[in-house]
Amino acid sequence: MRTAATVTLADVRAAAARIAGQVIRTPTVLSDAVSRAAGARVHLKLDNLQATGAFKERGAANRLALLSARERAAGVIAMSAGNHAQAVARHAALLGIAATIVMPKFTPATKVVRTEGWGARVVLVGETLAEAAAHAHDLALREGLTFVHPYDDLGVIAGQATMALEMLEDAPELEVLAIPVGGGGLLAGCAVAARGLKPSVEVVGVEVEFYPAMAQRLAGKPVAVGGPTIAEGIAVRDVGETPYAMLRDMGIEVLVVPERAVEQAIALLAEGAKVVAEGAGAAALAAVLAYPDRFAGRAVGLPVCGGNIDARILANVLLRNLLRDGRILRLHLDIPDRPGVLADIATRVAAAGGNVIEVSHQRLFASPSVQTAELELMVEVRDTPQGNAIVAALEAGDYVVRRG
Repeated sequence: MRTAATVTLADVRAAAARIAGQVIRTPTVLSDAVSRAAGARVHLKLDNLQATGAFKERGAANRLALLSARERAAGVIAMSAGNHAQAVARHAALLGIAATIVMPKFTPATKVVRTEGWGARVVLVGETLAEAAAHAHDLALREGLTFVHPYDDLGVIAGQATMALEMLEDAPELEVLAIPVGGGGLLAGCAVAARGLKPSVEVVGVEVEFYPAMAQRLAGKPVAVGGPTIAEGIAVRDVGETPYAMLRDMGIEVLVVPERAVEQAIALLAEGAKVVAEGAGAAALAAVLAYPDRFAGRAVGLPVCGGNIDARILANVLLRNLLRDGRILRLHLDIPDRPGVLADIATRVAAAGGNVIEVSHQRLFASPSVQTAELELMVEVRDTPQGNAIVAALEAGDYVVRRG
């Protein structure tokens, strides 16, 4: 018998019909480049192509469509510092519903502006998400607004689950789905949809190492999370009780991935698939990279569930990945302070096929002797062997080279 706090495949199908035309049915594409790099047949569900850049529109659209006439007239309220805020604001505007979004004071100005751009009233309150949430609940009671939770709501979960419904309809050969976990709504809903459509499909969740709240809850451990992460969209302390109960009852496993794997996934999506993903949106691919034996040779469905990454952060991730892959060399040399030395070094680098992209030359403070200077080079190369050849060419000129 169905309990009150669960979602069924019928609910997901009804949600899909309800939000049709309001939410983009995004493509599911087999990426050759990502598949070769990951050692699996990787199908990407491109929900970063939604109007607000993230899957959150699915849950928001379904939940708002379920409001009564009285609730629509009174308006809705949500708490979010990111994608949920824009999703609720957009779909409330489409339905002519007044929306209030409570955001923490630290929310980047660009996200505030985008949310206001959909016509929502934005209230900046609190130093933490918990403080902002408390204010949102209080405001909902005082003003008679309907609170739209980002993940602990059956209507939201059913709407989010339409992602898995579309993936398996478009790529029925899928053997496993890896789904990022924040509060748990997306994973819980997708697990219901996937098992209903194809009982043999495996569904796993993915959390980042500093925020493994759902994995800890499912293992019966106390929740201990915190720290910097590029996957801020899934950096959740308090998971949803409804998704937690659903995942526990279905026996869903949650994999925990290192921060570095998320950065590698962002870079692989950008370079290999030509797809821009935020940290949370790349977490599913991070699991395939971090657990290669688990996914090797299998048909894997991965949602790119968000693409709202700051341009500066994306640039830094790509550069860090080039350094890790050996495609950018950072070299330090102590050199004689005399004419012609810099030209000789540049010639040796160029002869070996390297491209100098940045130079730092310090005479006064960094050098151990007044007769020497410290030189730092950033050199672009094809691969590690070419980088080694450049270092060898410099050492052949009696330069002492340190990699850094």
